[in-house]
Amino acid sequence: MQFTLSEARLRQNSISCNSARGTALIMGKGGTPESGYYGIGELARLVGLTPRTIRYYEEIGLLNSVKRVEGGKRVYTDMDYQRLRFIKRLKDLGLTLAEMQELEDIYQIHRTNRKVLPRLLELLEHHASRIDERVQNLNRLKKEIVQYQERIRQKLNHGLQERSIRK
Repeated sequence: MQFTLSEARLRQNSISCNSARGTALIMGKGGTPESGYYGIGELARLVGLTPRTIRYYEEIGLLNSVKRVEGGKRVYTDMDYQRLRFIKRLKDLGLTLAEMQELEDIYQIHRTNRKVLPRLLELLEHHASRIDERVQNLNRLKKEIVQYQERIRQKLNHGLQERSIRK
């Protein structure tokens, strides 16, 4: 379900939107908004984030193309949807918000992924090696747990044997 704007504004065949880059006119075929515009609640549901998280990403500059209709309501585009899916994927892969911001800064300077992608590869390699370290540490911990369990079992068995001898 697409974001529905006020009926009065739709009858005027145009919608004025404000963004950080100025005011734009959003108009689709027949004077209705193009498909692919979402309210924050719908976008949040589609990407699996909370509206508060989306607002925070806007606040810190990870999502900066957000437009507003009269009355201050946010209107999100398909590009915003794709961007949030990418941010969520990076988060799932273990990147921090600071690392994502670093990638955004690189992109804003060079306006090309040719500079962003090598840095993203470096970050992912670093995260993969940290995961390997954690797996090794967890394997060591598991081995210690198994050894400790065995010592406890031996003590329990030894205690049972002493009791049966005394009787």
